[in-house]
Amino acid sequence: MPAPRSKPLLAWEPFPYLVVFVLLLLTGIVRPEGPPWLLWPFLAILAAAVAWLIVGLVRGSRRSNPDQWGDLTSLDGLELVDAERVERGVRAVAPVVDEHRHQPAIELARLYGGPEQHAVLVPRASRWLSRRYRIGVQLVGGDRPRHAGFLSAAADDRWRDLLDGMREHGSYARVPALITGSSRPYGVELDLSGLERLGDATAE
Repeated sequence: MPAPRSKPLLAWEPFPYLVVFVLLLLTGIVRPEGPPWLLWPFLAILAAAVAWLIVGLVRGSRRSNPDQWGDLTSLDGLELVDAERVERGVRAVAPVVDEHRHQPAIELARLYGGPEQHAVLVPRASRWLSRRYRIGVQLVGGDRPRHAGFLSAAADDRWRDLLDGMREHGSYARVPALITGSSRPYGVELDLSGLERLGDATAE
């Protein structure tokens, strides 16, 4: 089954807020002195929406690894599969996008782990308020993982199904990463050549 490209609407974080907001706007129309057949079902729906919102807040506050946005807090308990570099005549790299949003994290990763380190690829990651699923890049040089951005659209399309299938079995790919630049703005390049070997092994 192809990996999903976006979150279901009911799993989208702002959706319960939007439902409650719309219902609160409707309180200007549905008045307490209104007909019972309209008032009581409306109050029941409003109470259910508020309860849904509270459950979402409680669930979102629980610590999980990775969390609901694909961030890693540690590597403990994760099954990592190394996709090491495949030697070729021409080295092919995939740039990380949105890295400009994560310069402090990339700088710390470089400080603790050096410019050459590894990154863990986390499918079904996303940005806040976005329904789109992306493949997150977590630099793992140093004391803990640090979010560096996402795979580019072309790399995401190519490797989404493989990485999502690994996630369903509780494993994540770890690939070589290079932090480019000696000061901000840093870039991050990934060598994804080893993923082809993982794909062949999965197919077998």
